[in-house]
Parts: sequence; C-alpha cells; structure tokens
Amino acid sequence: MIVDALRRIAPVTAIRGNVDGGEWARDYPDTNLVRLAEKSIYVLHDLKTLKADPSAGIDVIVSGHSHVPKIDTVGRILYLNPGSAGPRRFKLPITFATLELTPDGMRPEIHDLEGD
Repeated sequence: MIVDALRRIAPVTAIRGNVDGGEWARDYPDTNLVRLAEKSIYVLHDLKTLKADPSAGIDVIVSGHSHVPKIDTVGRILYLNPGSAGPRRFKLPITFATLELTPDGMRPEIHDLEGD
C-alpha cells in the first residue's frame, strides 16, 4: 500500500476518502488535525463536509475531493487542494502539493508530475 511506502520516507497523516472502503480503510479517520511548526493543519476529504470552525485557530485546510489542484487564501486561512498524484481523474492534471513552513510564513506550491 502506498501509505506504508510513504511512511518509510517520513511521517504520514492520512485520512479516508469517499471511495475508501473495506477493512483497511477503518484505520483512517475522516478528518485529522495536525500541529506542525506552530501551525494548525486540518485535513479532510471533501471541503463541503467541513464541520470544524475555521476561525478556531486553524491555519491551513487541506482537502482533495474535487481532485482540482488549488491554492486559495480566505481571510487568514490557507486552503490547499493538492489535486491527485494517482491515475488521471477526469481530464485533470496529475499533481501533488508541498507546503513549506518558514519563520516568514507559509509557501504552498502545486507540482505537476507531467512536467507541463
């Protein structure tokens, strides 16, 4: 499984998506809140199901349901959709995102795996 391979490289926070079923999916929550470099990062699959109060100290919200890569800031909250790094979904690009946390702020970036 890809998550196990990624864990051999670095710590991983993973959540369950809308088509993740079966025994293995029970090990993954629907959402997760991560603290990293004094930032609060809320991870969920579908942004439309957000139940957390974004004004309650959340700095970043990561979601991926649409598979559309996007970086957006609303107020002081960074919204990040990394897209999809797996098999092509619809006619969307194959992408992933990184988020660099520095003393000067956050630097999100979308990476296109097709090199376009």
